[in-house]
Amino acid sequence: MPLVVLPALIPDIKSVYDVYFSAFEHENMGSIMLKILFPHGHTSPEFRKAHAEGTLAYWHHTDVQYTFKCVDTDTGEIIGMALGDVYIKERSEEERKNHGVPWLEGEERERAEKVLNPLWEVREKFFGGRPYIYCHVIGVSPAHQGRKAGALLIQWGLEVGEKAGLPVYFESSPSTVKLYERMGFETLPEKIVHKAETLGTPKDVEVPLMVKMPGLAGGMTFAEWMGKGYPKFEGRQRIEGPPKEKKSAGQKVVVEVEKPQQAEVTTAQFADAGSETKVAEPVAVEKKKSKANLRERRLCYIETHIPFSSFLQVFDSEEAERTSTFIGGGAVSRGASQTLL
Repeated sequence: MPLVVLPALIPDIKSVYDVYFSAFEHENMGSIMLKILFPHGHTSPEFRKAHAEGTLAYWHHTDVQYTFKCVDTDTGEIIGMALGDVYIKERSEEERKNHGVPWLEGEERERAEKVLNPLWEVREKFFGGRPYIYCHVIGVSPAHQGRKAGALLIQWGLEVGEKAGLPVYFESSPSTVKLYERMGFETLPEKIVHKAETLGTPKDVEVPLMVKMPGLAGGMTFAEWMGKGYPKFEGRQRIEGPPKEKKSAGQKVVVEVEKPQQAEVTTAQFADAGSETKVAEPVAVEKKKSKANLRERRLCYIETHIPFSSFLQVFDSEEAERTSTFIGGGAVSRGASQTLL
């Protein structure tokens, strides 16, 4: 069941926020935040109607905030959502003013702003009015977690950052920090600490702060960029044109097989898809022990000119699924490494 990320539309508001509230309810820090931001509950029809109307009103006037949905293309169901601000130009102090939590009053507002104000203050310290991308929220319906919808939404944001030449900044949940590190985010040494008495938790909670620098940064870390006074990134981002009909230099793909003849099965399927393919000798052999048995794993390289769309077609096939597992790969073009995710 393929997934795709698309911009959320007005008729999607209810479904997008069904995912948002459901995802937060089932995550520890998320459930705490819901109780702080919506202390009178968020499930009643009256609340959801008012929330949808407020969201629509905000969509009508914001020029920086974008909402995306992750859709199961077989069913049309929205299973994930992301919310982010894309600041492509510098902003004045007035434009980035902190408006707090205007839908709450008294002690409830004071409590919520004790949680949210430090997040705003750190963003001001790191970026001020400079252009960057701020990812507010990524949520995946609990019924669909494990399908990599979250990673797909993150990748979408990272691609926007790469094309715009902007850093992507995110306040992670402690439970998801490893996922973002695997996707290239660096965890900053600074942390925000929410006090236990404010959250109503047994102990303080640390919020990891994460940044993914664009390729134009030339390998600079965020701390280095900040330390140098935020110099402008030099160079020009290469924009990919439409795919050409002629063959590329080829893509080297690592495939795991349990028996050598299974590599031949997978190779034949690549050939059926119109590629020139060969199987190299196994590049690694390891013994992996499980509760059930002890077996050998043999990793083979398959070198192919296959287009990426056909590559996905092969690995969606039932026979390939039985015989091999896609481990990872890359394509080399004009000296630049390009990862296939």
